[in-house]
Amino acid sequence: MNYPLSIAPMLDRTDRHYRYMMRQITTKTLLYTEMITAAAIIFGNQKRHLDFSSSELPLAIQLAGDNPSQLAEAAKVAQKWGYSEINLNVGCPSDRVQNGNFGACLMAQPKLVAELVQAMKDAVDLPVTVKHRIGIDDLDSYADMKAFVEELANANVDRLTIHARKAWLSGLSPKANRNLPPLRY
Repeated sequence: MNYPLSIAPMLDRTDRHYRYMMRQITTKTLLYTEMITAAAIIFGNQKRHLDFSSSELPLAIQLAGDNPSQLAEAAKVAQKWGYSEINLNVGCPSDRVQNGNFGACLMAQPKLVAELVQAMKDAVDLPVTVKHRIGIDDLDSYADMKAFVEELANANVDRLTIHARKAWLSGLSPKANRNLPPLRY
């Protein structure tokens, strides 16, 4: 689980073709799927959402959702398909994602995120990781992020990947959220 390079999961970018190209460049990185909702995996076309080539391994599936039992079930399905890691998206600020109560807006609910992590850890024998922002809106102090991280550490999250800028949950598009809030390392 020690990869010297990490390529961020991006909706409409990190599809199978992109992952194939990245794997031609290096085998020393963990690749990610695009964000997939737990409901899409449970109720949708699993082959379309989950199929991949063994050449893409190691490969993490990035899940989205706010329901512990649904995320646990989706993680079980992903494990059966042969994924290397389960990653929970707590970083996407889009309106559509917020309307589903997942992505970056979950940073305002650290106890729920810890429940989601614990439910998936109880369901699978894979690493369960979380990608999140340094904060959202006015919840962006060091103390806010420390409290969030401690809650997830108590749920035994395997790794945190931090997008080093905050997310504004209203007033900025996802594209603007990748550029306008300054990076803070």
